[in-house]
Amino acid sequence: MNLLLVDDDPKFRSFMQKGLQESGMRIETAESGERATQLLEERGPGTFDLLLLDVMLPHSSGWDVLERLRARGDLTPVIFLTARSAVEERVKGLRLGADDYVIKPFEFSELLARIEAVRRRNAASPTLVVGKLRLDLEHRAVDCGGVRIEMSPREFELLLTLARAKDHVLSREELLERVWGIKFDPGTNVVNVFIARLRRRLEPWAPGLIRTVVGAGYTLDPLEAGRGGSGDAP
Repeated sequence: MNLLLVDDDPKFRSFMQKGLQESGMRIETAESGERATQLLEERGPGTFDLLLLDVMLPHSSGWDVLERLRARGDLTPVIFLTARSAVEERVKGLRLGADDYVIKPFEFSELLARIEAVRRRNAASPTLVVGKLRLDLEHRAVDCGGVRIEMSPREFELLLTLARAKDHVLSREELLERVWGIKFDPGTNVVNVFIARLRRRLEPWAPGLIRTVVGAGYTLDPLEAGRGGSGDAP
């Protein structure tokens, strides 16, 4: 496994790096949330198999790092390593999209077991569930209750990008960059066109799933899906 450890304590980083390397893992380290975010943006999704992330970091917290990660659709597994043990802290981490939450101090053997458990879960389930829909990431297919929903590769990529953003609103500019690789707005209505197409594909199974946030962009609303449509313009 290729891991990224984010912690501002140099002694802890050195100890963890040595232990994980001796356990057969490759590990890079970052001393701050800003440095971690920079590495993740430079390398791109899929570079690291797992992030070990402290909560209390200088300037930018572990919460912030994870939130930015999930907002741009990066599903790299995350385990928080932190001394903050309050239940509400753990709940917050899991709701933001963390895979596990380990309290310092911990036994190294326990951490290795947690890492392996997260690895197995992610290897066994290359799927993403949104409301009644199931996105098969390996075969890039969508179904609802076992019924295949036909869509083009670009339509699937658009739906996947919205799904990975969870409840975050993605602007047209962000969708242009993530789905089409266009880093500027050329004045095209391609996003509107594909949103309308995707809504027509999903209409029989999940009407209202794609919600327009006026002046901001689009998001998925699984709670609204199936209530008779969103009534929003593309």
